[in-house]
Amino acid sequence: KGAVVIACATVSPEFARDMEKRCNALGVHYLDAPVSGGSVKAAKGELAIMAAGTPDAFLAAQPVLSATARTVFELGDAAGAGSAMKAVNQLLAGVHIAAMAAALTFGMTQGVAPQKFTEVISQCAGTSWMLENRAPHIVEGDYTPHSQVNIWPKDLGIVLEAAKSVGFSAPITATALQQYMIAIDMGLGREDAAAIAKVYARSAGMALPA
Repeated sequence: KGAVVIACATVSPEFARDMEKRCNALGVHYLDAPVSGGSVKAAKGELAIMAAGTPDAFLAAQPVLSATARTVFELGDAAGAGSAMKAVNQLLAGVHIAAMAAALTFGMTQGVAPQKFTEVISQCAGTSWMLENRAPHIVEGDYTPHSQVNIWPKDLGIVLEAAKSVGFSAPITATALQQYMIAIDMGLGREDAAAIAKVYARSAGMALPA
């Protein structure tokens, strides 16, 4: 009793609220604290943490939060708010990766080399953190994972389930999820999420950098 569970996995807001109730029943604090920043920032202790929980939960978690995060966003005094924000982030992140892969491979059909795509678009309005972070995998032909293709059916599934529960239409998310599912069917699940580009390349009959 008095310990704190710092829950950093991507889960649904409903799951986080249920876990808080179960922990409270045992006299244990629960901090709904999903993270963003990927494996590189995690290793540096520079994550962004989207946290929600009681003041006592924040207090108990503070030493760990200070060691692992560059920024801690305090989003409320009850679990669920942190996971809701993470769902919003994952909608954007998953779609951005899929859009980056589509744009890069579309560029190839127009004679734009992947390296030139990354050099130019990263300095233009069409860029995103995911483009700048994931496109180099494609350019270098290195799909060592910072985040695997396999995580996106779960994460985008959470988004779509939450959207469905409130009658919200999310067609762009659903389309992106379909591309990740195709990538998994191609045996790419354990590769970096940038490997979704191979889905577009296959449909266009193109070869990506080796």
